[in-house]
Amino acid sequence: MVGTRDDEVDALVAAWTHEREDLDLAPVAIFSRIHRLARHLDLARREAFAARDLESWEFDVLAALRRAGAPYELSPGRLLRETLVTSGTMTNRVDRLAGRGFVERHPDPDDRRGVIVRLTDEGRTAVDDAFEALLSAEAVLLADLPARDQRRLADLLRSLLA
Repeated sequence: MVGTRDDEVDALVAAWTHEREDLDLAPVAIFSRIHRLARHLDLARREAFAARDLESWEFDVLAALRRAGAPYELSPGRLLRETLVTSGTMTNRVDRLAGRGFVERHPDPDDRRGVIVRLTDEGRTAVDDAFEALLSAEAVLLADLPARDQRRLADLLRSLLA
């Protein structure tokens, strides 16, 4: 990994160690860094999306549709599972994205009462542009970490999430 150098979490852990040497502070050393990285990532996402006039939630819905592959459509239920929001929230989001011309609703051929949400060409352009900007911003965050260490970090985080 990158050469060792102290950061603000080291100072935080040292202070807690001084006050509570009876505690194992290993979780603080890990999760405080993850929390700080999440804040940096959130800022990078907001900047990348704002430069393209998108909100993070708009990107999340558009990205779910884009990842679905041609013809870039999903049922509202599938969008709920992909974006982890409630039904009422998804209805509002689809309404707003349709108002911007990024998605369209079409009848579900398998369910007379259902609809399918489909990405428009304008929506696909918007999500592709935003995704490229996000990848550039994320690459900057990882720039000091060699590729080998990036793969190792991804593996460790995968194990932690599992």
